[in-house]
Amino acid sequence: MTGEQKTDAVVLVGGQGTRLRPLTLSAPKPMLPTAGLPFLTHLLARIAAAGINHVVLGTSFKAEVFEEYFGDGSKLGLEIDYVTETEPLGTGGGIRNVLPKLRGENTMVFNGDVLGGTDLGGILDTHRTTEADVTLHLVRVGDPRAFGCVPTDADGRVTAFLEKTQDPPTDQINAGCYVFKRDIIEQIPSGRPVSVEREVFPALLAEGARVYGHVDSSYWRDMGTPEDFVRGSADLVRGIAPSPALDGPRGESLVHPGAGVAPGALLIGGTVVGRGAEVGAGARLDGAVLFDGAVVEAGATVERSIIGFGARIGPRALVRDAVIGDGADIGARCELLRGARVWPGVTLPDGGVRFSTDV
Repeated sequence: MTGEQKTDAVVLVGGQGTRLRPLTLSAPKPMLPTAGLPFLTHLLARIAAAGINHVVLGTSFKAEVFEEYFGDGSKLGLEIDYVTETEPLGTGGGIRNVLPKLRGENTMVFNGDVLGGTDLGGILDTHRTTEADVTLHLVRVGDPRAFGCVPTDADGRVTAFLEKTQDPPTDQINAGCYVFKRDIIEQIPSGRPVSVEREVFPALLAEGARVYGHVDSSYWRDMGTPEDFVRGSADLVRGIAPSPALDGPRGESLVHPGAGVAPGALLIGGTVVGRGAEVGAGARLDGAVLFDGAVVEAGATVERSIIGFGARIGPRALVRDAVIGDGADIGARCELLRGARVWPGVTLPDGGVRFSTDV
């Protein structure tokens, strides 16, 4: 990609990750371990694989963590620049805020919360062949009611931007990935919050700009909730979601070489066991995400749950659809179900929290 067609990537990673608390109290959401790597690593590897080599990270919450981990990006074959927002600017404002770092004629913008499998080169091809001012990646979903819908005409040109509605006219939703021509970014007002969905895109349509959609049915998941985070991680482990950052065969579990798994433990459903984590005899882990140093004792069951750094699940405890904060200690025979969240460092005594009538 030379000359005028050079493309930069911008990844917006400034969110607070409130829906994933308490895990995001200590680490920003894009840095949480996902299939054994910080979530953002999977996206950066896809960007590099698409032949884009200059990435600007738009940070705000815990901004220093990103640079400490990724540095100049050379380990991933990238050049990474960092721009920190001092106050939240929204998607449009965040894109405008990184303009001084952009080098090319086109900029591909990513939402740092999304796990995707689309062909990035295909989106760029659509952008070039349609001579678009802005190209949106649109993904077809089974139930579009929870998302903003984006209808297109026969040529693929976007005709409207519709907020969440109970009766959507299309199954095409905004997948949070865009390609902008540089002069469009230059027109976004600077120094104040701007929404691309509510302000930038509707204004472009009103003035007759060339806004096109690249529509596919590729893998797509917003990783903002514990349920989606667990499923996305499991999909990476099982090979349902693609990632160039993962080598080796896909399967029912991914265990770090520095972890300990006792004989008779069952690891299924895309379970991840992090560095230095320990799994006891007879434990059953189904779609579990164990961060580094977590311990699951003998006979415990962990299903579709995230166990934070250094947390411990006691013998014969049951943790299902729950989030356990860093360093928490869950006593033997406790039961934590249906969206339970335990804050970091909290200790629950043996049998201290139950949903059944016996201990």
